[in-house]
Parts: sequence; structure tokens; C-alpha cells
Amino acid sequence: MSDLARMRELSNAVGIVGVDESDEIGTLPGKSQLTLHVEAITNAARDAGIKVSEIDGVFTAGQHSPATIGEAIGVVPRYVDGTTVGGCSFIIMVGHAMVALYHGLCDVAVVCHGESGRSGVGVSPRRDTALPGQFEFPYGFGGAPTYFGLITTRHMHEYGTTLEQWAQVAVSTRKWAALNPKARNREPLTVKDVLDSRPVVWPFNILNICLVTDAGGAVILTRADRAKDCAKKPVYVRGAGEGSEHVMLTQMRNLTFSEATQRSGAKAFAMAGVKSTDFDHIMLYDAFTSGPPLMLEALGLAKRGEGVHFFAEGRSTPGGKLPINTNGGGLSYTHSGMYGIFPIIEATRQLRGECGARQVPNARMSLVNGMGGMLSAAGTLVLSNEGSR
Repeated sequence: MSDLARMRELSNAVGIVGVDESDEIGTLPGKSQLTLHVEAITNAARDAGIKVSEIDGVFTAGQHSPATIGEAIGVVPRYVDGTTVGGCSFIIMVGHAMVALYHGLCDVAVVCHGESGRSGVGVSPRRDTALPGQFEFPYGFGGAPTYFGLITTRHMHEYGTTLEQWAQVAVSTRKWAALNPKARNREPLTVKDVLDSRPVVWPFNILNICLVTDAGGAVILTRADRAKDCAKKPVYVRGAGEGSEHVMLTQMRNLTFSEATQRSGAKAFAMAGVKSTDFDHIMLYDAFTSGPPLMLEALGLAKRGEGVHFFAEGRSTPGGKLPINTNGGGLSYTHSGMYGIFPIIEATRQLRGECGARQVPNARMSLVNGMGGMLSAAGTLVLSNEGSR
């Protein structure tokens, strides 16, 4: 059997049956990271119509191990996964859960996240001994905006993208946030507002950069045969892919193109048997306004240098031909630090038709893609509300 045939066997083998956030998202100084995990898992289990005690596979990334999560929710998991490669870890873990469920290593899997990014409650202090801390920070790099600013500036140099075009990404995403009652920032936003906001690191102003919040999220999956018996119609994992490239940005071969994103997308598309033009809804990791255009280019939905046109031409906004980041994204909805669980939650809700004023009409297939670190890793999912091709 070929590798592609093996991959195709996994397509639609599992379904997402429950999704939800923690009880609250935003600024929550009274809640620890572990509390955010437990709330999200409890809420997602209720959404699925199952008991928390039925969960026997725990997948999580960040400061809490999956064993800790199991103990907190009162289960002894049969399978655990603590893959941590940045904010896309949760997207990648959906693919890992798919494999574990398919092979019977667990029966009900939860991919969960809880992070006190704003308030810092329950956050352990760390000394940075990773490669960037040793070999990049001493030479002028600092927080994430300094890294992604270099990527973005290089893109402007090579392709002529402008500050106004990056600003339009924030404006487009805010239009979706205005329709989401859970979004942190919902007031109208203009390109001028973005350009006039407080400078942070060239070429970014504060409105080019994601929120910093406290939040939790969880996604529950099970095999397709059992998924049909859960409370809501399942959303099937039609394709999944992952990729990694570098750790230090200074080792990235091309600052304007994510090979990890390209590889993860190619794997997911091959498993699902789809093309880049087959989607009617897209969720992309938007820690910075330049992120979504770069991902569209790496995934093959746009030519290099032209990803910004999806936003400037209004194709991604409410009523547009290709809705992108319909929850308001990390720029306006929430961003706890590791954002990757939330695009999965929104895609599932869209495919169920649960999104009210922001619902994408006749949504059938959604693309979820996210980065980890500074384009160091990537995860891609193809989700569908149809169980067979």
C-alpha cells in the first residue's frame, strides 16, 4: 500500500463532536491556567453530550502536561500527547488524535488549552535556555514582534507590500469580530486607525498585533461510528498535516515563505483529496497582520506577494467570496499566547451552522492552518460536515 493510500484510510475516520471555550475569556486574574483547561473541557464535553469521565486520550501543549490535565478532570488516560511546537500544536494534535483513535489507542480524545497570557495566574517562571535565547536575544532580538517584524519587512522589500495593506487585514478581521459576542474588540476599525495607533516595532503598530488575553479551549474527538451518536452532527477530519522547518529565525532559508506551512498543507490536501480552491471557509493564525497573507501564499491559495489582496479586495469580509477568520481572530477575538485551539473551535461551529450573524452560508468545508513560533512549525486541517467524499 502506498503512503497516500495509507493517509486516505484516515480521512473522515474521526469526527469532532464537542468544542467550547472556558467559561470566560479576556482578563481573568482570578483564574489559573489549569482552571481554564478544566472549564473548557467540561464545556466541550457538555457540547458533545458525553461525560468527562469518558475521555481517555489527553492532548495538550504548554506548561501543563497531559497527565496533569487527566488528574485535574478525574480520569486516567490511556493515551497522552504533549507535543509543543508553538501555537499550532493543537492543530497538529488533532492529526495525532486522529491516528490514536483510528488505531484504538483511545476512544474519546480531548485536545485542550488553558493559558493565562494576560494575568499570568499559575504561570511558572522560566529561564530561556533554548537556542534563540542563547544565540539571538543577545544580538538584538526580543519579543515576537521583533522576529515577525523582520519577516514582514523583508516581504515588503521583495514584493512591495505596504503598511496600508497589512492594516487592511486588521480591518477585515474586525468586521467579523463585530458579529461575535465573545470577541474582545468589536468597535469599528479603519486603515487610518491602524496606521495611527501606537508604534511597537517597525513595521507594526499595536493594532497590527494580536491581543493578549486569558482563555481556554477544548476540542473533543471520537471515531466516526461513535461520533454519529453524540449530541450534535460531527465535523469530520478529512485531512491533517504538519511540518517543521527551523527553530531560530536566523536559520530560516527564506524569510518570506514558510516551507513548514507548505508541507503541512500539501499533506492535509493529499489526505483529503482536495485542492486549495475547494474551501468555502478559512481560519488562519493571525498573531500579526502579515501572518494570514503569508500563509495563503505558502498554502497555494495566492501567488507569492499577493496574499494581501484577499483582504484589500474584500473577499474575506462578511459577504465576501472566501470568508477568513470569522471569529475575529487573534487580532480582535482572543489570543492567549498559543492561539491554535480557537480556529478549530470556530471552524467546527461554522460547519455546524451555529454562528448566528457571522454564519457563512452553506459552509461545507473549512481550512484551518496555524504557525508555531516564527513560522518554525505549522499544522493544517481540512474539516468537513460531510462524512464521505
